[in-house]
Amino acid sequence: MPAELLDREEYVEQAYFFRAYRDRLADGVPSQEILAQVREELLSTTRLPVALEVIEGELLLRGQLVDGMQHLGHYFTPFQIFVIGQSEDEKARFDQFTALHVLQKEAEYRAEEPTPQGLFIYHFEAISRNHLGYDRGLEAVAADPIYSEDFRDWILKIRTELGTIDFADMIYVRSEQMVVDQRRRRAVDDWQAEHPILFGLKEGRIAMANRGKDPLYMFAALQRQLHYPQVPRTKRAQDVELEPVLERRLQTIEKRLQLAESELKGGVDLAEFYAKPEDGLDPPNS
Repeated sequence: MPAELLDREEYVEQAYFFRAYRDRLADGVPSQEILAQVREELLSTTRLPVALEVIEGELLLRGQLVDGMQHLGHYFTPFQIFVIGQSEDEKARFDQFTALHVLQKEAEYRAEEPTPQGLFIYHFEAISRNHLGYDRGLEAVAADPIYSEDFRDWILKIRTELGTIDFADMIYVRSEQMVVDQRRRRAVDDWQAEHPILFGLKEGRIAMANRGKDPLYMFAALQRQLHYPQVPRTKRAQDVELEPVLERRLQTIEKRLQLAESELKGGVDLAEFYAKPEDGLDPPNS
């Protein structure tokens, strides 16, 4: 059964679930326990508690969240299932914390006033930033119930054009801005495009300004100008600040390794451990 558009309260509860799951997973709480806890916290008037019960059962049986979500294709979208599946794939370099954060932000956007254009740009950027694969990724995106048949056909079509045609050009030629420009250039007021127009004037103008540039610049401009949702970014290892206690432990371990290496080489220089005269202590006897 294909996914369907849900009521706003469902997306609000989904956003809470993805956030709570991510936070408690970071605290070391077992997945089964998280599902049981959150299920009790959710609104009983929504369908999510029942969905989590199914996911919990499949988790106990098979050990993965995606197995339960695949049984709930009428509730979770193919993109949600795809993202979780990628995070649980041992061969993929995509962690579960990032996946849950991506789905949390998507659910928060759906709970407000989402547009197919805004959601598509979010989906595309999430796939691009996290290297999830355009072929399967865009196939999952196209199956979302928010998209019209024309929009769905276009998403499936661009899978084969990525890398050969600039992405900003793809947006521009499907925008109202292109129609306005063509009417002006041709001096024909009623000129119509041969293909469906999927994006508005503003999206087309921003795409035109970013032709030939990194698509990330266009995504950032759409977020600034049109308040499109921003894809969460994974912190790089060097950007993560270590806790002071952990940092001191690492320094101690490093010092011990240096001493061990020196001993293996046949000599340990203890001079750096001697008290210096200026410290007010007597030097060691020679």
